[in-house]
Amino acid sequence: MNTVGLRLSSLGTMLVARPAFLISVAAVGLATLFGMLLVVGMGVSVPKALLAFADGAWGSPYAIAASINRALALALVGIGFVIAQRANLTNVGGEGQIALGGIAATAIALYGGASQLPLPLSFVYPMLAAMLAGGLWGAIAGVLKAKVGTNEVISTLLLSFIAVWMLYGAVQSEALLRQPMSNTATLPESLEIPDATKLPLLSTQADTPLHIGLPLAVLIAIVVAIALDKTVWGLRLRVIGLNAVAARRAGMRIAPAIVLVLFLAGALGGLAGAFMLQGDQGSLKARFSSGYGFDGLVVGLLARGSVAGVVAAALLFGFLRSGGINMELEAGVPSALVLVIQGLIILLLAGAAFWIESRKGSAR
Repeated sequence: MNTVGLRLSSLGTMLVARPAFLISVAAVGLATLFGMLLVVGMGVSVPKALLAFADGAWGSPYAIAASINRALALALVGIGFVIAQRANLTNVGGEGQIALGGIAATAIALYGGASQLPLPLSFVYPMLAAMLAGGLWGAIAGVLKAKVGTNEVISTLLLSFIAVWMLYGAVQSEALLRQPMSNTATLPESLEIPDATKLPLLSTQADTPLHIGLPLAVLIAIVVAIALDKTVWGLRLRVIGLNAVAARRAGMRIAPAIVLVLFLAGALGGLAGAFMLQGDQGSLKARFSSGYGFDGLVVGLLARGSVAGVVAAALLFGFLRSGGINMELEAGVPSALVLVIQGLIILLLAGAAFWIESRKGSAR
């Protein structure tokens, strides 16, 4: 009994020492509970809805692989958000960076000669182009922030709208990326990219579409976690984020750091676009980004500065997306319910953060 009591006491101490973990878990739990209440209000059987959700999220090897593939893009955007957050910057431009990454990867895959290159260059080349495009798009906000003090929340958000309209224009014009028009109706999308430029699958089985993006994303997560927590560069970002004035007086170069951080965040968003194009969709469509950039923002918020938290939150939202789609098909519950749950999570996290800060202010 004493041993059990000591273990329970240690667990309680760990949870108390990690209020961010408790807040995130509570936010997800309360939002999910509210979502179930909405299902009841729609007159749909909760067991039927939950069964359809589970079937779509993890009911088969294909469903699990599809959910993980969705989580990869969310994780990359979330990791970029965490990098920016370490320097007290907020990147909300993931949607636009994904769109630019998809445009660049499509252009290189179709018309940049990527398919003529040997493996693995044939699929790496479009990925690098996507990273460069997304990175440069993020760096624009970094330059505006460093040179004229433009709020990066506003600039990254507005740049996202521009990028999404660029995506629409690219798939609507035959002079750009739209597939050639024929006598029959053609959708506003690009041609299918060559097989050589698609991401190789980790398994030869047709029912497991998990691709090579998984080990790449895991490697990126590990490298970023080490860089942020174990290197001088990560320490400098933390100092800049905590007190930019003191960092400047200590001789740190603030402007280049801001541009680099937002470039890296944008590059990861662009890579997420490449994963979506080369790993899943195969062609560029008008609604290519599908809200993944904003979902990745939620993942970053839910992670509260932790790369490991990003991975966990990305998996949660990846399975949520898959389950929500199947719940709409089989149980008649709108997949927008998932968006409602995500919005509630953001509101709960924001409210909790405000409450904690107000409590700290009162204590001081």
